[in-house]
Amino acid sequence: MLAIFRLTSAEEIDFDIDLRELQGQEGVDKLCGFLGEIGRKLGKPVLMTAEGGGREHVVLGFDPVLDRVVLLADPVVR
Repeated sequence: MLAIFRLTSAEEIDFDIDLRELQGQEGVDKLCGFLGEIGRKLGKPVLMTAEGGGREHVVLGFDPVLDRVVLLADPVVR
């Protein structure tokens, strides 16, 4: 999985990943492992937002208190 990091400030690091690289449950597990690894190393939450959505559209993230990745958006039911 390719991740492109941008150091935006001393308190915030942004990065992009291409979700097309992550297929099926194995891809979901890889993404969650990646978010968890970063969050554990930093001891901070790691949030994933929809592309171009900004902080208002957080999809999922690592919660250091729970020590796991959690869904932060309401699932779309079709």
